[in-house]
Amino acid sequence: MKRYVPFRIGNISFLMNYRSIAYVVGLVLLTIILIILSLGIGQLNVAPIEVIRALFDSSTDMNNLVVQSFRMPRVLMALFAGAGLAVSGAILQGMIRNPLASPDIIGITGGAAFATVGFLAFFSDRSNTLTVSIQWLPLASFIGAIVTGFLVYFLAWKNGGIKPMRLVLIGIGVSAAVQAFTTMIMILGPIFTASRANIWITGSVNGANWSEVWTIIPWFFLLMAILFVYVRRLNVQELGEDLAANAGSLIQRDRFMLITLSTSLAGIAVAFAGGIGFVGLMAPHIARRLVGSSFGSLIPVSALVGGCIVIAADLIARTAFAPLEVPVGVLTSAIGAPYFIYLLYKSRNQ
Repeated sequence: MKRYVPFRIGNISFLMNYRSIAYVVGLVLLTIILIILSLGIGQLNVAPIEVIRALFDSSTDMNNLVVQSFRMPRVLMALFAGAGLAVSGAILQGMIRNPLASPDIIGITGGAAFATVGFLAFFSDRSNTLTVSIQWLPLASFIGAIVTGFLVYFLAWKNGGIKPMRLVLIGIGVSAAVQAFTTMIMILGPIFTASRANIWITGSVNGANWSEVWTIIPWFFLLMAILFVYVRRLNVQELGEDLAANAGSLIQRDRFMLITLSTSLAGIAVAFAGGIGFVGLMAPHIARRLVGSSFGSLIPVSALVGGCIVIAADLIARTAFAPLEVPVGVLTSAIGAPYFIYLLYKSRNQ
């Protein structure tokens, strides 16, 4: 018989069994190990003990500078971007009850990419310099993700509600449309726009700074706190529409809130780290194999798995091909695409 431990956030309580707690603790330790390795490995290698000392400003000036100013913002951005995409995918898979659902598939990341490319093209002059501050780019990306998410939702609305499979099909269509418009802007726009946007669309945490990190962290934790209020309702959504209605769930209101949370989490991740592919697909699947489908356990484990995936992929991307640096999205897509094909093959008879 499984034993459970209650957790509370305000007046909201949920249960985690001891196995889930063990996995959370193990993943936290793995995350810490990956962070230390990523902070220490590079053109200047720093020993793990020196990394820890540098975090407390107790190492050499060079080590303190490299760890705190150059590598730490990048690693934290990878952690929170991966966690945001993973949780966004977990919400979609639970709500839609489709293991192939993710922010990439239903067009959320595509909408952010379209807004980014449009921003770079519209606000660039003939000399290929931006006429506004580049600091507005994350806001444009976030707005693109949000607008696309709500566009998919409202196009899927029919007869007083939305059906999960209709939402997926509409999302695939919208994703294809925004990708076509994005490509058209890149072709018609200046080379500067195309080259810069292409790196961003692929997904990269290179160039992350503390200002961006301190922007994404409070938004991430705020959205996660709201999400835990809806954990039980997300569990009910997985039962199917009829059973959820019989259980007293306000299905369409809950779906609207869950879509909003999923889109917002993906939006803040994509706004700062670009379109890192397949994390929202892979991480929830890995988490589900570890702790099952109860979202009280699945959400935090998905977040940790997603963060670990992006940190590890970024570490490999910037060290394995040195002195060249490969965008992190290239590695996640190289792993995620075969995994997606495997999922399609596995569910071929369903």
